[in-house]
Amino acid sequence: MPRVVIQMVEGRPLEKKRALVKNLTDTMADTLGISKDRISIVIHEVKEDQLAHGGILWCDRDVKPCI
Repeated sequence: MPRVVIQMVEGRPLEKKRALVKNLTDTMADTLGISKDRISIVIHEVKEDQLAHGGILWCDRDVKPCI
């Protein structure tokens, strides 16, 4: 059973997370040739002061990098 773990900065709307898990599940099921109910997705949301990119905390950046 495939399990996907997603880490992202908190704050995205519920609708976006719903679309993400639906699209990811559909793509994985089609690609792997398995039933959607075998796919598990976990979303870990982190606060901006718990993520750094290039040695700078996300909360301290004027422009947020895409990750």
